[in-house]
Amino acid sequence: MPIDVRTARAARNRRLRSTLLAMVAMAASGAAPAATDGAPAAVEVNVQRLPRIGSVSDRFQSYTIEMLEVIGGKFWKPYDAPSIVAQGSSPATASRADMYAYRPPIDLDNRRLRLMARALGPAYLRVSGTWANGVYFAGPGETVAQPPAGFTGVLTAAQWRKVIDFAHAVDASLVTSFAISDGTRDGKGLWTPQQARRLLDYTRAIGGRIAAAEFMNEPSMAGIGGAPKGYSAADYARDAGIFAKFMRAEAPGTMILGPGSATETPGPWGIPATLPGSIATEAMLQAGTPDIDAFSYHHYGAASQRCAAMHMPQTRLEDALSEQWLARTGQTRQFYAALRDRFAPGKPLWMTEGADAACGGNPWGGSFIDSFRYLDQLGRLARDGVDVVFHNTLAAGNYSLLDPETLKPKPNYWAALLWRRTMGRIVLDSGLPLREGLHAYAHCATGGRGAVAVLLINNDPTRPTFVRFGVPIVTYTLTQAGGSPFDVALNGRLLSLGKGDALPTLSGRRHGSGQLQLLPQSITFITTPTTQNPSCRS
Repeated sequence: MPIDVRTARAARNRRLRSTLLAMVAMAASGAAPAATDGAPAAVEVNVQRLPRIGSVSDRFQSYTIEMLEVIGGKFWKPYDAPSIVAQGSSPATASRADMYAYRPPIDLDNRRLRLMARALGPAYLRVSGTWANGVYFAGPGETVAQPPAGFTGVLTAAQWRKVIDFAHAVDASLVTSFAISDGTRDGKGLWTPQQARRLLDYTRAIGGRIAAAEFMNEPSMAGIGGAPKGYSAADYARDAGIFAKFMRAEAPGTMILGPGSATETPGPWGIPATLPGSIATEAMLQAGTPDIDAFSYHHYGAASQRCAAMHMPQTRLEDALSEQWLARTGQTRQFYAALRDRFAPGKPLWMTEGADAACGGNPWGGSFIDSFRYLDQLGRLARDGVDVVFHNTLAAGNYSLLDPETLKPKPNYWAALLWRRTMGRIVLDSGLPLREGLHAYAHCATGGRGAVAVLLINNDPTRPTFVRFGVPIVTYTLTQAGGSPFDVALNGRLLSLGKGDALPTLSGRRHGSGQLQLLPQSITFITTPTTQNPSCRS
């Protein structure tokens, strides 16, 4: 019997709402709890003296559009679909055949999509993903009804032109990877650059530019990524060397990123170690010193419920605010930073893909509860020296910033927009250790000389936190709006698009110096317009 999509979505929302309301009864109301005699003492933040500890790219907060979105095909099936309807926070038991559903190519001319992406600029746009490993590029005038032997998909010249036009329209610099499947190889199994050359030549011919490129997507997961059967660390090192030589000659202005491996960690939740055909990044690097301009990696703290049948690591909604969950992004960074220091010392770190969970995201990936992970990840990685962070994706899957059907903003989009509007490139030391109830990250404020921006996350679901500032501040507080886990309020007002898809004014509340109360389970951006921090004057 067919299941109406709207009915399924409503049922999903009711389940998530019930769980989230139990966790955040106080925060959902939007009311500030009264201080009690037993309240902890306020933590002092001396914004005038916070020292500089680093900087990030002006395109630090970036996003992806999967190659599969561009060409169309079977992508992660929405949980609203009849065969996968999440049951609370219990892993689904769908078979592999039920994990995917066809989606048509994304409309990159869509006005709303462009308006929303433009507001996040400048950014990098990464067009890659597992499907890019086997895509055949059909040049201008070439008609290909089916992928040629050794390829799994076809990218047309018209589709790639739309990618270039979209990037120009939204102030995004393009990042991609290239096909590495059997169809790209010679009789000896060596990777050949013919397909890559065609794509580069056409990109230049239509006025585009590839700012940065990885050889392939996730070589650590070569077994499920379309690489030739039995692909090894030595094979990768050899092919990456061929690729680097080719790129230095043919596209000297393009940054080479690598290796782009996925979520290796000493912890028990790492994903590649559980999969057949996985390759340790350390083994790849030992097989050949990489010629790269930045060291790239991916991070997912778990796999989504779709991949439970594949025995991939899972997580629970109940853990979405926990310290162990939020810390996972730092553990992955630490793992890859150590490899960078050994094999490519001094190179910048880029996290070129990540979201709440691999395999399209969990059912709650699009709700406000995931904004804690999203923003804590940005703050933590900026503090720890990562230059660029890509969210997967802009508009596909449960983890997307925009609803895949309506292209309206989801909570993480509003979080991203506030980060863009407040947190500048220069990273400061907040001076506060991370603890439950207070994760604090400080930057010089966007567009203000001397001004400071502080991101304060209270991930405690029941208790407020108190912070004291010695200067006037402006606050932007995000909380769940009413009873819906998929709505978010700024300073108590629901965030939504206006007439003609106009973004709302993100107005802050002005406070004098003194004590500020952070609601349980809330996120607050703070700017200090009158501060003259020496690190922020240039």
